[in-house]
Amino acid sequence: MNDAALSNPDKENQDIGSRVLDRKIHGSVGEVFRVFLKLGVTSFGGPIAHLGYYRNELVVRRQWLDESAYADLVALCQFLPGPASSQVGFSLGILRGNGLLGGLAAWFAFTMPSALILFAFAMGAAAFTGRVAEGFLHGLKLVAVAVVAQAIWGMTQSLTPDRARAAIALAAVAIVVSFAGSLAQIAAIAFGACAGLWLCRGEAAPVSGQLDFPVTRRGGVVALALFALLLLASPFLTAATGSHGLAVFDAFYRSGALVFGGGHVVLPLLQAQVVAPGWVSNEAFLAGYGLAQAVPGPLFTFAAYLGAVMGPPPNGLAGAAIALVALLLPGMLLVYGMLPFWDAMRTRPAAQAAMRGTNAAVVGILGAALYNPVWTSAVVTPRDFALALGGFLLLTVWKLPPWIVVALLAGAGTLSQLV
Repeated sequence: MNDAALSNPDKENQDIGSRVLDRKIHGSVGEVFRVFLKLGVTSFGGPIAHLGYYRNELVVRRQWLDESAYADLVALCQFLPGPASSQVGFSLGILRGNGLLGGLAAWFAFTMPSALILFAFAMGAAAFTGRVAEGFLHGLKLVAVAVVAQAIWGMTQSLTPDRARAAIALAAVAIVVSFAGSLAQIAAIAFGACAGLWLCRGEAAPVSGQLDFPVTRRGGVVALALFALLLLASPFLTAATGSHGLAVFDAFYRSGALVFGGGHVVLPLLQAQVVAPGWVSNEAFLAGYGLAQAVPGPLFTFAAYLGAVMGPPPNGLAGAAIALVALLLPGMLLVYGMLPFWDAMRTRPAAQAAMRGTNAAVVGILGAALYNPVWTSAVVTPRDFALALGGFLLLTVWKLPPWIVVALLAGAGTLSQLV
């Protein structure tokens, strides 16, 4: 032991503690991939459930970070547009893998299992015909009714708890039903943010802890600039080239950039982008969305299904890859760009008020989608209504896992065609 250490033993103990902490926080990219692959094949139940799986596996069991840091990270990803569970996983991969490569390993391992399942379903859907197939697919559409209704039920209680935010949600419904298309949804989100600044101000929510990720401010600025460049330039490039591949990228990227409030909110955005222009039939859209409830991993892998079943090429594997990457990319760019700046931004009351209004508008957008296209396409008989209501009650009252409800309603739909 050297003289400096003898004269200051507390400093030596601090240095040892720092080295132990470094070994605890940082691991290999391979370790990140293995852990998130396990989560990718076992994490059923949607984004809220995914956050619980992350906490149990990475905070409690493996101790990659503490509770306070994890709560801060979840708050950041819920503040930003994009799939919150995928963004949290991506950020944890950056932390544990000590950089972007670790984040990409976490994203790929968590996303690919469900994407491959949905891609395989899309490839086999064309050969799946007959009365049994019709009943099965109709059952999946009824699953979509139950799941979206459950999402609205839960979001209404947490995101519109007062009159001001309920009014914002109702106004968002009016905007979306009065002006069809994706521009109406963008307008509703913008209205929600502005109304939130006016109606939802209050005391700033308490914050704790500090996020310390290996992302420089320069790296964050580059990611945010790339996010904005792709969002603004892709429509012009699509119009200039007439490329359908670029049109697919633009449609899915724009949807991913505007998804506030969780995975189910992507439903109306994607429906406006792919069903309205005739790329995907409404029946195929809802059947794939219903099946997406039964697979593990992020709901955004629904994009792989849509890209594969599109009528105009690129479809198949190329379409699935373009759609999946385009839908997830904006959320990853945003969270990577915000990591160095979040500690300063999250304390501002104006930012918190705007987000409250945006979240309330999201409830309205999803409520409008529950009616059209979900309800109008799936509930055509009293039996359909009874099955959809039963699925909703199984999810909300009996708290059954979504994959069980998918199996029950798909089976009921198939049986209804045989009797």
